[in-house]
Amino acid sequence: MSSITPSELGQSSSTPLADFLRRNIRQYGMVIALVAIVTFFQIMTKGAILTPLNITNVILQNSYIVIIALGMLLVIVAGHIDLSVGSVAAVIGALAGSLIVNFELNWVLVSMICLLFGALIGAFQGYLVAFLKIPAFIVTLGGMLIFRGLTFTFSGGVSVGPFPEGFQRLSKGFIPDIFGAEGLHLTSLIIGIVGSLVIIYLNVRSRRNQAKYNFSTEPIIAFIFKNLLTVIAIMYICYLMASNKGLPNVLLLMTILIAIYTFITTQTTIGRRIYALGGNEKATKLSGVRTERLVMLAFANLGFLAALGGLVFTARLNSATAKAGTNFELDAIAACFIGGASASGGVGTIIGVVIGAFVMGVMNNGMSMLGWDVDRQFIAKGVVLLLAVLFDVYNKNRV
Repeated sequence: MSSITPSELGQSSSTPLADFLRRNIRQYGMVIALVAIVTFFQIMTKGAILTPLNITNVILQNSYIVIIALGMLLVIVAGHIDLSVGSVAAVIGALAGSLIVNFELNWVLVSMICLLFGALIGAFQGYLVAFLKIPAFIVTLGGMLIFRGLTFTFSGGVSVGPFPEGFQRLSKGFIPDIFGAEGLHLTSLIIGIVGSLVIIYLNVRSRRNQAKYNFSTEPIIAFIFKNLLTVIAIMYICYLMASNKGLPNVLLLMTILIAIYTFITTQTTIGRRIYALGGNEKATKLSGVRTERLVMLAFANLGFLAALGGLVFTARLNSATAKAGTNFELDAIAACFIGGASASGGVGTIIGVVIGAFVMGVMNNGMSMLGWDVDRQFIAKGVVLLLAVLFDVYNKNRV
């Protein structure tokens, strides 16, 4: 008498862990890719990638891309795209330079004005897309040209600088060590420990809530392993940076933004509505959601973050230049898609975007350290982007 196989009963013969990994391959695939890329360049550069100074440089070089990509994700999830963010960042930097250097206004006041101006730019473009139904590609392509021209107008075609020390600290400054220890930045280590504990607490609470309402949860082995690796990575990075100058101010800014937008996208009604909008706009509208306002808000938010990214970039260079922001939009879009966002909307995570941004950042840094030509760097980044999109399409077709 022949036995009945699990497949004949309509059940999976694989383990719960294997099923979980298969369902979440998009989420963990880029983590594996990031580790592989870091390992590759660590070997090729003979250990130069994971030095304290280089890690600090990678964070500083990619901070503004991460900031902009957080806003880009919400626009992509909503089913649109924004090609103007690089020019918006540039025009904000030029405006800040003109007001701070030429008119000698207080840099804090100027920063607030610039952030408001960026939000208004995004809201205007969002209005054209949402209410006048002009394709986002056309609106933001026009915006890219307009704001690039305004950048030359504000800057006069020359570099504007230098900026006050307080403004420069936005990107170049480091968190002070309140303990004043020699050789090791203890404050950075304590921040890493506290951050690790907070992440573990939030993950445990989230898992308990999922179990409470009978939602599917990841296997306990995967849960423990994921949190263990997260803590090890955080503490290792904090230790390396503590042996140099400590944690940069901009890293703290990025961490706060990542936490805020993770909360918005996972725990708030407006976040769930943006994902629903990207998944099925007609159904979302029929359910009573004002989709036009939601799209406009997503673009306004991106304009605000593009302005913030422009200020961070300007502070790092200590000058506002007419060519600032070049290719920022491509890097931000690539970070979203590499991080698991879907080109058709409705899919994507904040953590995925951060991982995608650092995949691009580590590649840029590693290829530069190896002396690769610019053409080879563009080819490598293009291949990675195409592979990420193909991976997304492949997994979607399997469902």
